Amino acid sequence: MAALNEEQTMLRDMVREWADNESPVTAFRQMRNAAPAEGYDPQAWSKMAEMGLAGIVIPEEFGGTAFGYLSLGLVLEQLGRNLAASPLAATSAAASAIVMGGSAADKAKWLPQIASGAVVAALAIDEGPVHDPAACATTVTDGKLTGTKAFVAEGDSAGVFVVSASDGLYLVDAAAGGVTRSTRKMADARSHAAVTFAGASATKLDVATQAIVDRATAATCAEMLGLAVQAFETTNDYLKTRVQFGQVLSTFQALQHRMAKMFTELELMRSVVEGALEAIDSGRSDVDQAVSLAKAVAGETSRLVSREMVQLHGGIGMTDEYDAGFYLKRAAVLEAMWGHASFHRERFARLNGY
Repeated sequence: MAALNEEQTMLRDMVREWADNESPVTAFRQMRNAAPAEGYDPQAWSKMAEMGLAGIVIPEEFGGTAFGYLSLGLVLEQLGRNLAASPLAATSAAASAIVMGGSAADKAKWLPQIASGAVVAALAIDEGPVHDPAACATTVTDGKLTGTKAFVAEGDSAGVFVVSASDGLYLVDAAAGGVTRSTRKMADARSHAAVTFAGASATKLDVATQAIVDRATAATCAEMLGLAVQAFETTNDYLKTRVQFGQVLSTFQALQHRMAKMFTELELMRSVVEGALEAIDSGRSDVDQAVSLAKAVAGETSRLVSREMVQLHGGIGMTDEYDAGFYLKRAAVLEAMWGHASFHRERFARLNGY
């Protein structure tokens, strides 16, 4: 477990309290039923921006707080506990691309707007149903970008895109023309869009594509951690109160074994996820390995815990009226996002020379 400083502890506790009071799972259910075009509640996002969360990885000179990726992870973990819908993860990763590789003009134009929550930013990387940043047919000719990105998280509301092309990352203003969005209906009821760029004006970013993808992946892992922890805690509470065959379910040894396995897997998951976030903040040379290790473990653990949540709740776990299905569906989407466990196990082995 990461050693948190006083500011990080206060940030974590503040976000947890806000999420529990202002954005519980019932708020997600209401958002899903209302189906806003953004895929999240704009008022809740504005409140998060007022709390300084939108600028958590943005330097102070541009209106951010520069708290770093471990702090971002703490926030996403607390939001993930309640399935709070927000563009924070996508926006932060895209903002990092501008911070690391944007020109002075790009930074001055976009970062203050992102930090204030006025503009949502999104990464447009994958062109197929399976994560593969190397499979990129998008091209740029004379500053005009052409290509289609199949699954763009927060693509419905993004005001600026960080887009991968065959020769690197580019910045595209969504309002400048040549950008068409097509909403995709996903199991998790969150914003995903196919985005087509047809001669859209683009400016080159001086940062490696994989460096930004790794940051997006680490942020996703943090949300998965929060989701898995809450799924476990909810299930544990249920087993302690549900009576079956004249006994409380938690007294059955077989169920105790299943819960013990999940608990140990969650502790391992926390270790590797926080390790990846710390690796990013410290600029370590093995960020790529740390991130792949985290995503492989996070994918397998979140899948295990979300499925066990449904199973151990029995019949009620299969109903839409109960929350278990929300956790299962969101876990499935996050597992596929930025590469599933098999992809990252193979990548980790390759990075270590196997």
